[in-house]
Amino acid sequence: MIEGKIVRVSGPLVVAEGMLSTRMYDVVHVSEKRLMGEIIELKEDLASIQVYEDTEGVGPGEPVYATGIPLSVELGPGLIESIYDGTQRPLNIIREKAGDNITRGISIPGLDRKKKWRFKPTKKKGDAVVSGDIIGTVKETSLVTIKIMVPPETGGTIEKINDGDFTVEETIAVIKDGNEKKEIKLLQVWPVRIPRPFKKKLSPLEALVTGQRVLDTFFLIG
Repeated sequence: MIEGKIVRVSGPLVVAEGMLSTRMYDVVHVSEKRLMGEIIELKEDLASIQVYEDTEGVGPGEPVYATGIPLSVELGPGLIESIYDGTQRPLNIIREKAGDNITRGISIPGLDRKKKWRFKPTKKKGDAVVSGDIIGTVKETSLVTIKIMVPPETGGTIEKINDGDFTVEETIAVIKDGNEKKEIKLLQVWPVRIPRPFKKKLSPLEALVTGQRVLDTFFLIG
């Protein structure tokens, strides 16, 4: 793990040295408090970091730990029923662990790792699949059914597919492509700055009705 050192703090902006091998938009943990931040500029071994938490009490000389991974979002069952902050930390779980105030540096996965979800396959062993194919479903709520798809840049023949209750980290299927095998889970992690691929972009056909009342400036209601 790359470890840099803070040289300047200006509100949420932190500049650290010794960050030569890091990359733009990588996630870092700032100071021993492990405040979450993202690299937004690199100049030689200096990294400018946008910290997404309060930097009060953080100063020059404190460490910065690079994770080597970009800011990402967790996709899978449990996403719809949860309430998050801006970095996908579940606020209900934080409240249970730390009370009404969010503790700085607290790190909790976006999706519950222990809860089991009922997975129903829609494909079978031996079926050929490509990226984006639906291999099964999970009913997250009474109204929302999650479609589990083959991840991007993945394809081949289904060697194994399970039916039952699984956590988001357990293997639900195995796809074989030549000599390579890819384990498929309910959880997919995706970098937030990379657009999700799509086969076809549909044009809107009707207005989105939100139920929110909007008053036009030029036609005031007396």
